[in-house]
This record gives sequence, C-alpha cells and structure tokens, in this order.
Amino acid sequence: MAVADVLDRARAAFLEQSWETAYTGFCTADAQIPLSASDLDLYARTAYLVGKDEHCVRVLERAYHQRLEHGQREQAAQSAFWLGFNLMNRGETARAGGWLARAGQLVDAEDRSSATQGLLLVPKALHLLMSGDADASLELFEQALAIGRRTGDAEVEALGGLGVGQARIALGAPEAGLAQLDEVMVAVTAGEVSPIVSGLVYCAVIVACHETYEIRRAAEWTKALSRWCAAQPDLVPFRGQCLVHRAEILQLNGAWDDAMEQVQLARRRFSDPPGQPAIGMALYEQAELHRLRGELAAAEDAFGQANQCGHETQPGLALLRVAQGRLEAAQAGVRRALEETPAHNRPRLLAASVEIALTVGETSAARRCADELAELVGGHETAVLAAMSAQAGGSVLLAEGRPRDALDQLRRAWALWRDLDAPYLAARVRELQARACRELGDHDAADMELRAAVDVFRELGAAPDVARLAGAGTVAASAGRDGLTAREVQVLREVASGKTNREVAENLFLSEKTVARHLSNIYTKLDISTRSAATAYAYEHDLV
Repeated sequence: MAVADVLDRARAAFLEQSWETAYTGFCTADAQIPLSASDLDLYARTAYLVGKDEHCVRVLERAYHQRLEHGQREQAAQSAFWLGFNLMNRGETARAGGWLARAGQLVDAEDRSSATQGLLLVPKALHLLMSGDADASLELFEQALAIGRRTGDAEVEALGGLGVGQARIALGAPEAGLAQLDEVMVAVTAGEVSPIVSGLVYCAVIVACHETYEIRRAAEWTKALSRWCAAQPDLVPFRGQCLVHRAEILQLNGAWDDAMEQVQLARRRFSDPPGQPAIGMALYEQAELHRLRGELAAAEDAFGQANQCGHETQPGLALLRVAQGRLEAAQAGVRRALEETPAHNRPRLLAASVEIALTVGETSAARRCADELAELVGGHETAVLAAMSAQAGGSVLLAEGRPRDALDQLRRAWALWRDLDAPYLAARVRELQARACRELGDHDAADMELRAAVDVFRELGAAPDVARLAGAGTVAASAGRDGLTAREVQVLREVASGKTNREVAENLFLSEKTVARHLSNIYTKLDISTRSAATAYAYEHDLV
C-alpha cells in the first residue's frame, strides 16, 4: 500500500477513534517518509491514547522542533505545552518544567488572541492548588477560562473551567464548584474537546464528586465515562480509572463480588503501561473490600501496596487495625490523618474516628468528632454526609446513655442509606438501632433489627459483622429468596422489566459478561432456563 494511502487510513482511523489502527498506521508511514507537524501531532495523541507515553513524548519533541524550524512559534509552544503536561502527569517535574518554560518563551504575553496563554496558566494554577494556595490558583484558572472563552478554544475553556471548579471546592464552596464542573461536562459529553482532555475532565470531575460526597452525581458521571470508554476499545489511559470509579459505586451498593472484579480488571489495566497514578486508588479499593469480608491479611497487603503508590490509606487502615485488635495503632493512624487533612476531606476520617473512639470507650472524644462532622455537614448537606453525620451522632448518643434520642438520629441515617442503596451501611445502623431498642426494653424490636442486619451481612459476605453478632442473641437469619443474592435479585428485576443484558449492565455498572454470569446463577437456583420463566418468577414473587 502506498504511504499516502496508509496516512489517509491512519487519519480516518483517528477521526473514528480507532486508536490502535491509527497508531499502527502512523508508525508505518513514519518509518517510510518524514511526517508533517500536523500528522506528528495526531501520531503523538494516538501514542498517548494507546498507552505509549514515552513514544508520545518523542513524537511531540519532533513536532516541536519542526514547527520551530518553520517559524510557527504559537504551534511550537502548544507542542511544548503538551510535552510538559504529559511529563508532569508522569511525575517527571524537572523535564516538565523545562518544556513549559520553553513554551512560555515562545508566546507573546501581550497577544490577547493567543489561546496558548491560557494553556500555560493551567499547570501554574495546578501547582498552586496542590500547594494549598487555592485563592491564587482560582485567580489563574479564571484567567485561563476567560482566555478560552475569548479565543473560542474549547480545550482551554474546559481545562480552565475544570480548575475553577476544583479551586472553589478547595475554598469551601462545593455547590459553586460542582456547578462549574457540570458546565464543563456539557462540553465534554457534547464531544467539543479532544479525547485526552475529555478523559482528564471525566476522571477529575468524578473524583471531585466522591470527595464532596455527591454520590448520585458520581454515579451519573461514572455511567457516562463507562459509555465513553466502551466506545473506544483501544483506549488505555482512562479505562483503569473508570473501572475503579465503577468499583466504588458497586461497593456502596453492596455488590462486592462485582466490585472486586472491576478492581482486579483495573489492576491488570494499570500493569501496562506500568506506573499509572490511579493504581493507588485501585489498591485502596481492593483493600477495603478485603477488610469488609474479613480477609485481613489480604487487606493488609493491599493497603501496603497502596501506600507504596503514594495513596492515603486512612481511614481504611485504621478500621483494619480495629478488626485486628490493634486499637492504639488505629487511633494513632486516624489522628495523624486528621491533623494533615483539610476540612472538606475530613468527613470519612471523622466518622471512622467516632467508631474507633467508641470502641475504646472514649465517649468524649467520639462526641467531639461527631460534633465536628455535624458542623461540616451543615455547610454542604448531601445525602451521604447527612447519613454519616446522623449515624455518628446516633452512635454517640447511644454511648452517652440516651437511647431515645439516639433512635431519632439512627432512623434518619437508616432511611438515607436505604435510599442511597447502601445495604452494608444501612445494616450497620440497624445494629445500632437494635441496641437502642434493647436499652429501651423493646426486645422484640431489637431482635427484629438484629435479624435484618445479620441477613444483610451474610448475604454480602461480611464475615466479621456476622461473627460479631453471633452472640448477640439473634436467631439464625433467613436465607435470601430461593437463595438469590441481593445482586441477583437486582438483575432479575431488570430482566423482568424487559431490559437486555447490555441495558442491565449499564444500569448496574456491570460488564455484559458479569450480567450473563448472574443470569446463569439465577437460572440454576430457580431451576429455570429462559428469560420468560425468570420474568414470570419475578412477577409471582412481587419483585417487579
């Protein structure tokens, strides 16, 4: 095939987002003829999107020098910027700084029509944000956003808007920050920016949603990211983060087997190319799943690996120490993390601190943490934060000998966790409700609450919780309906409503392969063999 035809096919594959085909085509053409700077740009992008980071850097260097030789200073500056940005994301700060400095030298600071000015503000603002100077960071991000809007450059506008949202959240204005991020996502979902910028924005926005406890928002954008990744099978850099975000939602929803499957798949993704920063996220999530199941040695190992990757291991590690009976280590770990953590990232640590303090009998310390949590929640009350605060407050009231007041708080926490489809956390609250009912003399209600909690713990595979309640006076908990797990009941409901496997997978954050496995298990347990029979069973047993 003629080189011109190879290049045409590579360019077409790029437009079709067939990254591996495009990358192979550009490689083939590049081995035969010198590529133009514009083709080198496309070549570099495809290299990045298929996970060939170092190759991307080398190709961008060639594009930079070629443009500089032709006097194209603005375009050369953009090549230098993306070189620096790529290297910065890889942690190579010295090389990144050198290239960003080169980019700055090529741009006329007085040229108000230069979109590259806006691009160059982004890494400076990011450095300020990560250094804790959110005010200065916000000012630079707002300048970048304004430049993007003035020049009509959608990518500069998206990166500037993303930074504005992140800075506002860091400054304690989560509602304004999240509103800005939603605006940025409109451009991303409309396909107005490149895949590289789209992926960066998707992942940053989902992380911001998790950090601000906007779980419903996180689930919505995770679903959108999943669709975006699925449309680009060759995509490497963002697929791993997508899987981790899906695992986080699945864990909350009690689908622990499915969450572990997503985490393990993410870890395989992160192994090639090695060293991707989100590996720490995956390892922490894996550690938490092991901890909840009582697989303490595996949890210890995964937390250790997460730490080696630079990921904070609290509060999960402290809760593992409680399970191991190492209470002093638990207190020290969560105390250290609280001392280092800004206000907007403290709620999970405070909730864990309440649990740990009550475990060691330090009710006054638990009260201080619960009160701080309530004060933080008052400024930004999402459903998750409200549930966390009500649960913490109720547990402290119970320890203070005020079971009637505790029940009011705990009933609210249970309703919130239930509405968020968080069965494990709802069951933990029911356990507390049982204690309150028993202290009020209502032993029947206490027994029913404990039975309900044990049912959920057994169904989820929360072995430590089942063991803890074994001597609490509960009767043997009943099995699920015909042995179906909670996740299998969810799949059955979706199928009975007429959804295809693909639609079920999208709604429940699963792969089609996992949905098929659940269906196979359902058929076996119910002794049926067709979707119509499964649908009939669902209607007969009021599951739809």
